[in-house]
Amino acid sequence: MRKLNLFIERQKDLPVNWDNLKLEKGYRADLIIERKLLMELKFVEQVLPVHQKQTLTYIRLQNIKLALLVNFNVAYIKDGIQRIVNGL
Repeated sequence: MRKLNLFIERQKDLPVNWDNLKLEKGYRADLIIERKLLMELKFVEQVLPVHQKQTLTYIRLQNIKLALLVNFNVAYIKDGIQRIVNGL
């Protein structure tokens, strides 16, 4: 059986450059996998549109195409996963 090694960054502080303003720690990504997938982890009663917009903003700023917004406060984890795409 082949072992799979993925490059995973946890709780990574990411910079934000906006309108001649640079913040070294603009936000903190929960997980970034292979610099291709961002995972935003939540434990909330209900995922709100602001959570979806926040995740979309994160992937746009990092030029990542795909994110998973995962809410662990659900009976079945499959009900708590939302796919968010950037420009597809």
